[in-house]
Amino acid sequence: MRTLRDINELRKTLSEIRQRGQRVALAPTMGNLHQGHLALVTNARQHADVVVSSLFVNPMQFGPGEDLDAYPRTFEADQAQLTDAGCDILFAPTVSALYPNGLGSQTRVHVPEVGEGLCGGSRPGHFDGVSTVVSMLLNLVQPDVACFGEKDYQQLAVIRKLVNDLHMPIEIIGVPIVRADDGLALSSRNGYLNEFERAKAPLLYRTLCELRDALVRGTPTEQVLQQGKTALYDAGFTPDYLELRDTTLAPVSSSTRNAVLLAAAKLGPARLIDNISVQLPNAASDTSL
Repeated sequence: MRTLRDINELRKTLSEIRQRGQRVALAPTMGNLHQGHLALVTNARQHADVVVSSLFVNPMQFGPGEDLDAYPRTFEADQAQLTDAGCDILFAPTVSALYPNGLGSQTRVHVPEVGEGLCGGSRPGHFDGVSTVVSMLLNLVQPDVACFGEKDYQQLAVIRKLVNDLHMPIEIIGVPIVRADDGLALSSRNGYLNEFERAKAPLLYRTLCELRDALVRGTPTEQVLQQGKTALYDAGFTPDYLELRDTTLAPVSSSTRNAVLLAAAKLGPARLIDNISVQLPNAASDTSL
């Protein structure tokens, strides 16, 4: 695996690859890798000849008081894991390389509608930071396909709309959530949990599964969401949101059958997010808590 930090070197390397007629896939990360990240590389390999992964802790998507400085940085371990996973090129730019004029005067990309509410509501500006850096990476790498995890469901929706709206000839592939044996969705932020909190954390996923089953039975949406929010509070979580949306993240309606149940909740110092697909049997009300 080659590790590149210079933009011009990346472009030169990829130009040579494309001249050979090889397909390129991109699997972006912020480092501190786990099996969820490596699944992006594995999936990317299935769709391309050359897999590029990026490692960049993007300051633009962190708000005031968030964990930018504390975010785990494990570069050498990440390199080793990507090599073992079959990554061909690691692009690891510095902040000054991507934002040479600083964040204050940086052009930003805003994706309306799908980037609003949910995580976008509780983390103002977050998805502008995500869509800006992803636009940069897609422009620099110009991949045929790019893989993003379904755990960050709203982020995936934002990126799909971004690529569609800007007519980028790139296929966006959603990679299923990778979970620990107890059901907890893998996340770099799980490392913030102490032993007691880590034992409790899988309750978020189990709660979503119970709520899904209740919705499938036809229990009214408002009642299900209220029960879920209460259950999370009682278990020691501080829910940020718990919502039922259709698969495009639009509000559910009486005709919605394919939906997604999304949650974000604080547990100790960690903000955990998760989601689960729901097949609605009957009319669902447009309700969120």
